[in-house]
Amino acid sequence: MKLLVVGGAGYIGSHMVKMLVNSGHDVTILDNLSTGFRELAKYGELVVGDLADESLLEDLFSKHQFDGAMHFAAASLVGESMTNPAKYYRNNVSNTINLLDAMVKHNVKSFVFSSSAAVYGEPNSDLIDEEHIKDPINPYGSTKLMIERILQDYASAYGLNSISLRYFNACGADPEGELGECHDPETHLIPLILQAASGRRESITVFGRDYATDDGTCVRDYIHIDDLCTAHALAFDKLIGSNDCGALSYNLGNSSGFSVQQVIDVVQTVVSKDGCSVTVEDGERRAGDPATLVADAAKAKSELNWQPKYDDLEVIVSHAWAWEKRLANID
Repeated sequence: MKLLVVGGAGYIGSHMVKMLVNSGHDVTILDNLSTGFRELAKYGELVVGDLADESLLEDLFSKHQFDGAMHFAAASLVGESMTNPAKYYRNNVSNTINLLDAMVKHNVKSFVFSSSAAVYGEPNSDLIDEEHIKDPINPYGSTKLMIERILQDYASAYGLNSISLRYFNACGADPEGELGECHDPETHLIPLILQAASGRRESITVFGRDYATDDGTCVRDYIHIDDLCTAHALAFDKLIGSNDCGALSYNLGNSSGFSVQQVIDVVQTVVSKDGCSVTVEDGERRAGDPATLVADAAKAKSELNWQPKYDDLEVIVSHAWAWEKRLANID
């Protein structure tokens, strides 16, 4: 198949492109490199450009007979979305509509969308399934939910089939060590702790130890990047195999959680083998941090035939540490 991967030079997108190319697909990457990295676009053909450029999209879709598209190119910092919502509505909503319109015009019917658990807002249960109330508490989550609703309308009106995949906490790195996470600024827990271990930051802060969890720290569901990409590949297979599946959505997670302290403990175990350690500081709770966020991913497992391989936190951390050592020049 011939696929367009938007945001294919970013963390998740670059891993996805590698998997697709290694599976025999022909991939074109569209990325404006605002948060992606040219050096991560090791596979496929990189086109540097933006979804805001409608003429570029027209050229791409006229030149290539795409069988489908995957979209990873959202602005994704929750805090920034609160202070600069215009950026998020413009990039995440308006620009995505440009992509969808190009697909409709050129009769490309299969679309896999990178959504988020942020569509749910504050959880009313520890285990969140797809029927959980959707009430985002920040503009980032609102933009993801808006696109999901737009996809429902595009399915009804134009026959555009789509699958939205709601991530919980993507983590880890390419098991072969070729790709990994390098956000700037970094906001994800595991790479932040690993940076404290490698010396690229001084310490890691635990925001609150008085939550209603076993050890008092927040519990989150972590999903390995390789498992995440496998789910996307299976979603695309489902779209290609059905002419009228409409707009579907699935949670992606391991359906089990680890606390912040558990993650720190596992990192300490992994990095100690290289003579490294992590300095931990305690801070106050952050507003809007629920005690527990864990996915019920039964629907994805049943309907996509998806089964995560990397549910062992030490394996996840080991893959991420191998990548961090490379970035920090640790032998």
